[in-house]
Amino acid sequence: MKRLRIGVIYGGRSSEHEVSLASASAIMANLSSERYEPIPIYISKNGSWHLESKPPETASAAALIKLSKSGQELTDSTRSNQELHFLAKPTIHPLLIIQPETEKEVEGKKRAIIESLGLDVVFPVLHGPYGEDGTIQGLLELANIPYVGAGVLASAVGMDKSVAKTLFVASGLPVVEYVIIRTAQWETDRKSTLDDLYNKLTPPFFVKPTNLGSSVGIAKAINRTQLERAIDLAQQFDRKTIVETAVTNAREFECAILGNDNPEASVIGEILPVGEFYDYESKYVDDGSTFTIPASLRPEQSENIRTMALKAFRAIEAEGMARVDFLMEKDNETVYINEVNTIPGFTTISMYAKLWQASGLHYSQLLDRLITLALERHADTQDLRTSLI
Repeated sequence: MKRLRIGVIYGGRSSEHEVSLASASAIMANLSSERYEPIPIYISKNGSWHLESKPPETASAAALIKLSKSGQELTDSTRSNQELHFLAKPTIHPLLIIQPETEKEVEGKKRAIIESLGLDVVFPVLHGPYGEDGTIQGLLELANIPYVGAGVLASAVGMDKSVAKTLFVASGLPVVEYVIIRTAQWETDRKSTLDDLYNKLTPPFFVKPTNLGSSVGIAKAINRTQLERAIDLAQQFDRKTIVETAVTNAREFECAILGNDNPEASVIGEILPVGEFYDYESKYVDDGSTFTIPASLRPEQSENIRTMALKAFRAIEAEGMARVDFLMEKDNETVYINEVNTIPGFTTISMYAKLWQASGLHYSQLLDRLITLALERHADTQDLRTSLI
């Protein structure tokens, strides 16, 4: 049987670049060599595409992040000289390989060698902007290539926390009180903006960039000075900032979703962060955070969270996969939906994989399911488009 050529796209122009490398390394190491031919496609931090000769080095996200912080450019300095250029149109060879350093003579002139690369399925593992936000998904749609995960709409909505919350509320899902601040508003009148936040919300606050993941740029604020600093931090990453009322004594839960028209929910996992909350350092740098899978919950609580996770998945029109995050007040056990991640961290020890492992689906089987779902959705879409011609 012919092996499927799986283009694994990783890296990207995001602050979550190193997390993406760790996810891609795990995926390519666990794809069945009998069924698949993985093609490593690396996007550098400056946005250039490269066909790599081998997958990224097997390493944890923490190790890659520490290496990056030390000033070593592991990825950019070792990238292939084979540039890739994507054709945004339906073709059997959507990717052109350009080897500028290997030239051939054409009509008496030196020319770079250009070859084509055909793919059966693309597995985007790009966390954050320019990858998880619908941009890569739109490019793949234009090229008519099947791809793993949510489509353009769900990817964009899942990345934008303010739009996602609007849809959650419309679907009857509970969210914490929040206010959106735009850059123009913040730069024009800080005092009035801060006054308005104190009129609408009760401290302590959580402040986040609206379009970012992996807890990048998130800060907790308990007073006006800290709030102002937290907004300044978030504004470095996005033109919209979301300020939320903090959940008192919060417990943090996650649920993994898998499927297209009939999605399934995993068991529930609880995060026990090493810090005050599950921030970027707790996720990827410090190793003190622990997880409880399945979470210590009453059966009706677990079922309620699983039901809400599926409802959130459908609310943003997601497909393929997603990880849905929740907060629970310890005192009154009120549960709030926090966000939906359409391309969650994907190492073998990431919560998405661990939740499905605990639900009876091993990592390699999970990859098989996701690729099958991508091909099924693409076939269904093609049938619909053909019927309209």
